[in-house]
Amino acid sequence: MPAIVEADDDGLYVLKFRGAGQGPRALIAELVAGEIGRALGLPIPEIVFIELDATLGRAEPDFEIQALIKASAGLNLALDYLPGALAFDQREARTIDPLLASSIVWFDAFTTNVDRTPRNTNMLCWHQRLMLIDHGAALYFHHTPTDYMERSRTPFSPIKDHVLLPFASALSEADALLKDQLTRALLRDIMSMVPDSWLENHERFPDHETNRAAYVAYLLDRLAYSHLFVEEAVHARAKLL
Repeated sequence: MPAIVEADDDGLYVLKFRGAGQGPRALIAELVAGEIGRALGLPIPEIVFIELDATLGRAEPDFEIQALIKASAGLNLALDYLPGALAFDQREARTIDPLLASSIVWFDAFTTNVDRTPRNTNMLCWHQRLMLIDHGAALYFHHTPTDYMERSRTPFSPIKDHVLLPFASALSEADALLKDQLTRALLRDIMSMVPDSWLENHERFPDHETNRAAYVAYLLDRLAYSHLFVEEAVHARAKLL
């Protein structure tokens, strides 16, 4: 349950509550996948941190929302609010540049984002520009961290349900264009943005830096074997045509 909030910079943002859903891991996925997409030049709104004061819940009459605000006191994540944005119309998908469509499919396969389907595209049209939102369902490997490296080379079969797959005719070109942009240094910088308070204690990771390094190792290995998820997407697309 996100909320539109006005921050102390007078800007409007879509706030993602730390106390909702999958908790901090959803915010980590939102931040890491979102910043990876932005680094690749994909159209994703600005991502910011917002400090939420629990006292805001005192005037909220709905008990569940009041509890959500209380549980989310402290540092949360938010995306720039896009006023006037409309839900993406699937009938317009064929007008998207094939390389852009392929790049989005590649990005979602790389980050294992299961949530860009015809049922829920998580895309908006803003000022005649496509915008990608809601990446909290990506990086689902971190929900089972005991075998995270075993999951790094998954071909990602859910890509068959991607809303843009039928129009992603340049997957090989997207792979060649994008994977070299994601360097170890860049991924480390993105992981360094994740607050310590969002990294839950786990016996496999004795400290926060070890936990961050695990994300980087996973992403680098997945990148090295990008042909696995690219081939899966190519084969899934062929079955649609």
